[in-house]
Amino acid sequence: MDLEEKRLNSKFTYNGKILDIYVDEVSLPNGKTSFREYIKHPGATAILAVLDNGNILMVKQYRYPAGDVLLEIPAGRINENEDPASCAVRELEEETGYRAGEIVPYMDIFLAPGYSNEKIYVYLATNLKKTSTNWDDDEFLEILEIEPKKIKEMILNNEIPDSKTAAVILKYCMENNI
Repeated sequence: MDLEEKRLNSKFTYNGKILDIYVDEVSLPNGKTSFREYIKHPGATAILAVLDNGNILMVKQYRYPAGDVLLEIPAGRINENEDPASCAVRELEEETGYRAGEIVPYMDIFLAPGYSNEKIYVYLATNLKKTSTNWDDDEFLEILEIEPKKIKEMILNNEIPDSKTAAVILKYCMENNI
């Protein structure tokens, strides 16, 4: 069965600083039509930054839409005309004050595919060297070094609700028998 929906027309409804909103009319596999509201986002990167001692760099920050302080792996939005790998290098240093000696693609994640096209490109960063942070004027972070086993326990105990962090850390722990 062909499950793909085909766009018949698209209506732009909102232009924001970090996202746009559209309402599309689509043709369904059964021939009927429906509407899909969705957020168009430029994408983001997230970085699994593993220190030489095996600990993982994490950032703690207040997330306004969630209404809470969350513990996450470093991440950030891809700028216009920026490729994901360059974004990952930039975000790692800006947020944590570390530069990676090696940074390689690790996994890709769709954050909320039911209503957003946002794709997060995750990179594994190793051979880290300390530099300095360069936070945005509206960015306030606490940087932590945490053992992977401890992060895994926090995820399993519902202490880390961030989906990208949970997916990345659990994959890393499975691959490394942690």
